[in-house]
Amino acid sequence: MASIACTPSVPAPGDAGGLRERARGALLGLAVGDALGAPAENMKPSEIRARWGRITGFVAERPCGTDDTEYAIFSGLLLARHGSALTPSHVEAAWHEWIADRAEGPFRGAGFSERGTLENLRRGLAAPISAQHRHAWSDGLAMRAAPFGVFAAGRPAEAARLVAIDGSVSHDGEGIYGGQAVAAGVAAAMAGAPTPVVVASALAVVPDDSWTARSLRRAAAVAHEGERAVRSAVVIGGYPWTDLAPEAVALAFGAYAAADGDFVQAVLTAVNMGRDADTTAAVAGALAGATQGERAIPPDWAAVIAPARGSCLPSMAGHHVLEVAELLVPGDDRKWITGALTPTKEPLG
Repeated sequence: MASIACTPSVPAPGDAGGLRERARGALLGLAVGDALGAPAENMKPSEIRARWGRITGFVAERPCGTDDTEYAIFSGLLLARHGSALTPSHVEAAWHEWIADRAEGPFRGAGFSERGTLENLRRGLAAPISAQHRHAWSDGLAMRAAPFGVFAAGRPAEAARLVAIDGSVSHDGEGIYGGQAVAAGVAAAMAGAPTPVVVASALAVVPDDSWTARSLRRAAAVAHEGERAVRSAVVIGGYPWTDLAPEAVALAFGAYAAADGDFVQAVLTAVNMGRDADTTAAVAGALAGATQGERAIPPDWAAVIAPARGSCLPSMAGHHVLEVAELLVPGDDRKWITGALTPTKEPLG
């Protein structure tokens, strides 16, 4: 793996206000990016231009988050419950308690990796065998990885360790690496690292010869040339699946780097590249939100983000990403209040 000498130090205890601002920015930024990108999911840039021109704001009549936001809430609540003591058994139990063992109801919108995981869990398979399905390389872990970077602010290696534990139930190989890159990048951004160090921190936690690392390096190398160059460097022409982790994560980091961490530009760059646009914009939004804080998110965009509807995960209905951010702020004495973290209850104040 790459050197982690460039990784920023753990934030000083006196920076609690700044950490809270960045934590709220990271998770609200994820939800905003998700909602902005959802209408462009699985589209080509040419199709986006033909329909909307260049997307510069919400184009859906009722914009809202998708499975990206609801799974991020899921992982955030799980992490708030267990902290650094998180184990694969905890993750597996949460999948059963909050998803697999419930009446499915309106469950929809999740990717193939989540479907494959649920099928395996319902057959009685446990981690890591539960992650052995055809889509273990998907970006389903990357889309829910930002809370780990918020929790482990300034500790990219710890963020990567924890997100790999979460991913052990549902992902393997490149799917894990994608989640680790996102978690580490957010952890670095939470400590105020500049954009190149955020990218380097993501690269430092994944194998140098992995598909994820190669894609990240290609995206970072051409980011200064803009979104077309990033897309051309990363996307495999003609490949039918848009939700594979090495591509989505590299596009998200490329958008973030092209914008030099600016929230609005990072998210809009990701959206207008198409492909798995809700996930790439959610990841770019988390990175830029952690870099610039909640204040960088346009108020009219932030106002759209309401508590989760539970359209994908009914158990997450009523929880807001900002609630999760408050629980995960380093040093927050409300972490690990197990009784308060029961899904479908009223969100914490």
